[in-house]
Amino acid sequence: MRNWTEALLQSPPSPLVGEGWGGGCLSDSAGCGPPSRLARSAREATSPTRGEVSAESWQAFARAMTASAVLLIGGASSLAAEELAVDIVNMSEPTLCAERDNVTLELASDKVRRFGIEATHPAYIGTLVADRAGADFSRCDFTVDPGAARKSQRVTIYETEEWQLVGHRLQEFWRPQSVPVRVGERVESGIHLLQLWHRFEERAEEVLVLYPPDGYWRARPLPPAHLRWSAYGSSFLLGPVEAGGRAFVDLAAVTFDPTALRFELKFARGGRAELRLAKLDRDRIALDVALDPVAGRPFAALRSMFVTQTNADVARLAWREPGGKAWHESPIDRFERARAVELWAGRSVPSRHNASAPDMRFSDFSAAPR
Repeated sequence: MRNWTEALLQSPPSPLVGEGWGGGCLSDSAGCGPPSRLARSAREATSPTRGEVSAESWQAFARAMTASAVLLIGGASSLAAEELAVDIVNMSEPTLCAERDNVTLELASDKVRRFGIEATHPAYIGTLVADRAGADFSRCDFTVDPGAARKSQRVTIYETEEWQLVGHRLQEFWRPQSVPVRVGERVESGIHLLQLWHRFEERAEEVLVLYPPDGYWRARPLPPAHLRWSAYGSSFLLGPVEAGGRAFVDLAAVTFDPTALRFELKFARGGRAELRLAKLDRDRIALDVALDPVAGRPFAALRSMFVTQTNADVARLAWREPGGKAWHESPIDRFERARAVELWAGRSVPSRHNASAPDMRFSDFSAAPR
């Protein structure tokens, strides 16, 4: 096995301090496809000479088009009926500090058992030639030295040619909880930060992180071909979301299955969840989530930073309502709440801070048991 130290570590790695330090289209749309077989058959000329349509062929045409319409309407109605809507509430607060997670979007439903999360490079990623990912404490008023928490003990928990799981024990963390982390027969305690690295084109790329004491996750795709790295931006929580100074999820245990690339979570309040890395490439990282239903609390939340449209990790939202024929859009500071089957959170113009940080999408909510 090649030594991971031979690979150039992607810079910057996941943050050891600072809530906002480093973390498109709104829907996949395709061009018009070929018409249905019934529609094509109905449009073909029925006269062997001049293509004139007889009364009999016209009736056949009408029957075919009616059948097509019934199929299309029935399919659309079935799709709308299968889509599960969730309540999205904006609990954000204003700030001047670019290192504070002042954005909080709560997702609530006591029926959700499955959903998907994607982190995708912003639509303008191809226009970037450089990025600023360093911490910006210029407008922040922290009562403790932000550099103190960066001192850590690093431990490699799991390693293969392609994947590496690394843990960090920090000198300080805002929540004192010790959450055991298990991989196979190995168990580590006191881990404050977990990093999942992937070897790609002779480089070690960090693509997913978890802070076990407070349940915060960050994800990012592989960097685009023209950039050496891309930044982290927004964080997300999954499981029973609680408020206590800042939102958190109280984890009781974390297990990583390296074969399935799956994290299994046990919550202190009861219940379990699984997060599986389903897809990873230069465009996006896709995560499949399965969890026990959460009642009385949000089952997930997006945490991020917004100061202005050009100094933000998320500045705009777009959502799709159940049965809706179009997307709704809003600046993050004007959004209040919505009931939606899909949510996008990102930026339409580059930010001076973490311009390469990914957009986030929550979708495919389902009540189907895991």
